[in-house]
Formats: sequence, structure tokens, C-alpha cells
Amino acid sequence: MSRNVLVTGASRGIGRAIAVAFAERGERVAVHCSSRPREARRTLELLSGEGHILVRADLGEPDAAADLVARVVERMGGIDVVVNNAAINTPHPPVTTSHERWRRAWRSTFDVNVFAAADVSHLAARNMIDRGVRGHIVNVGSRGAFKGEPDHPAYGASKAALHALGQSLAVALAPYGIAVASVAPGFVETERVADRLTDQVRAQSPFGRVARPEEVAAAVCHLASPEAVWSSGAVLDLNGASHLR
Repeated sequence: MSRNVLVTGASRGIGRAIAVAFAERGERVAVHCSSRPREARRTLELLSGEGHILVRADLGEPDAAADLVARVVERMGGIDVVVNNAAINTPHPPVTTSHERWRRAWRSTFDVNVFAAADVSHLAARNMIDRGVRGHIVNVGSRGAFKGEPDHPAYGASKAALHALGQSLAVALAPYGIAVASVAPGFVETERVADRLTDQVRAQSPFGRVARPEEVAAAVCHLASPEAVWSSGAVLDLNGASHLR
């Protein structure tokens, strides 16, 4: 039976690949975007099957996550799977960044990467519980949570918080049959980081390359599958052995 899958930040890159992968598996996908509706519509066009929807919400706004979940529930009848992929990553090196800009970077990053993900997860989980659904939540974290992000410290900290959120929810929601897990990708071949994908970055992995979005999507789809319930609480490294812990 087809499930309803909400993918936040699905206008391009990893989010688009995740949305496409779920649709290829016969799921109905709610494609979320914030500021790139044209690219999000392209994502929607790429999805196989029927019943997919596009929802726009600025997750940096305090009530946007609640509104997003409510609209998806109204239009699709419920949520069975959540993928918290939406994130922002503004450079703010501590040595060269003014304190005012530093504060803005930390607050805006956590608003989207942590607080919105927490709100979406909480409301979607309540919907799953009310409907008696054994659902899944998958968070797209980052290798930076473990390796460090010297030019983007708020991003690294936010992804560490997202991993911790997932593990706490895994324990809290297991009695209701809801599984929660996270992936921690290293660099991925996307438009967002194209200017940072140097030969030196590719050489971080013994494979001599960075990940493809489809590889992250495959892992997310697995963790959202019924067969992966026993992976609840896990943080899966997806970095091509570029950082081992």
C-alpha cells in the first residue's frame, strides 16, 4: 500500500533525489520547498506515479512547520514518513565574522535545521499515533557533526543536535511502532556545494570522489522501510570512509 512521504527541502539536490527515489518505490510524496518554487515544480515533474503534491513554507518562521504539516495532512490524509532534509548553511568563520552576523547565523541555522525539524517530527508523529500508523522519521544530518565545521560551526552544531533529536525520538516513539533514524553524509555532488568540491575534497575519501545524491536517497529509503525498524536510533555514516569514528 502506498505511503504518504513528506520530504522537506526537496526542490533540488539531495531532497530532490530522495523524493524521486520514494516515488520510484510507489510512494506518494509531498515535495516541500521554501524559496525555489520553480525548482520544486521540476522535482514534482520528475516523480513517477500519482498523488504527489507541492507545499511551500519558510521553515525559518516560527509557525511554518505546524502549517506545513497541517496542509500535508489535509491534502494527503495523513503522513506516514517524514524526511527532515531542509537545512541552511551560512558561512560564519569565528575569527573573521562580526558578532552581530555570528548571532544571526546561529539563530537562523537552528531555526531551520533543528527547531523546524523538531516541530515537523513532533506533529507528524502525533498524526501517526492518532492514526495507528507504524511510521518512520529520517533525519538528514551531516559528517560535520563529528568532523567539525570550522567555517560553518552553527551548521555542524545543528546537525549534531538533529542526530541527538533523532535518537531521543527513537526511544520515545518506539512503543508506538514509529522508527527514527538519521544519515550523516559527507560532501555530496550537488549545486549547493559545487564551488567547494575541489580535488582536495574528493581526495578525502579513498574512493577519490564525493557521494552522489542518489546514494544518500537510497540509504534514506532503506531507513524508512519496514525492514529497517531495528535500525531505529542509528546514525548512518555516508562519507565513503572519509571520516571514521
